[in-house]
Amino acid sequence: MNILIAEDDDNLRSGLECLLREEGYDCIPTDNGEEALNAFEALRPDFCILDVMMPIMGGFELCRRIRQLDEHVPIIMLTAKSDEVDRVVGLELGADDYIAKPFSTRELLARVKAITRRAAIKTEKQSGKKPPFTMNGLTITPATLRAARENRVIELTLRELSVLEMLHREKGKVVPRLELFEECWGRRYMTNSRALDQFISQLRQKIEKDPTSPTIIRTVHGVGYRYEE
Repeated sequence: MNILIAEDDDNLRSGLECLLREEGYDCIPTDNGEEALNAFEALRPDFCILDVMMPIMGGFELCRRIRQLDEHVPIIMLTAKSDEVDRVVGLELGADDYIAKPFSTRELLARVKAITRRAAIKTEKQSGKKPPFTMNGLTITPATLRAARENRVIELTLRELSVLEMLHREKGKVVPRLELFEECWGRRYMTNSRALDQFISQLRQKIEKDPTSPTIIRTVHGVGYRYEE
């Protein structure tokens, strides 16, 4: 999923990009409204995070222009202002949510995930794509970015979901590490071997009944990973 970031503060924009990439999102960083609008028209991102106060074109005008091009793309507005009038203006222009600076990274991620879930559920209902699937007693529901085992609900990131979807699709086959990198991280974001091992270890902690004896993500030493029933 591609997220357009329109923020003129270099440090904040860089921080948002790093945070979102770690969660499995691809980012399109821009530092003014005009650049952001051009990027939106050319790349059609899946999500937008727009700062209200930007040079050349402000966030409100950018939001209005984006809504003329796409009625459904999720939009979060960022602002240093806490005035209720500004919040109302942003929402009336079509923003889905509004976060006042300073904000916590956990709050931003929670709101991005919540809006993404709502959009995914709506899309799935309209298209009928990506139904739930099971992996050795674990039920994964792509539309809600959640998995469940018995009565336990597990929150998933987009990258975690991508890994599970790929392993499920290739059931019984060994998925080489490089192929996992390319599909779930993308060619523009090549992580290292140790980081992948750590990622898989953390995912096992979330989804396996016994992470020390995994039945969903099995390691094939020197090659990659495999899922088999």
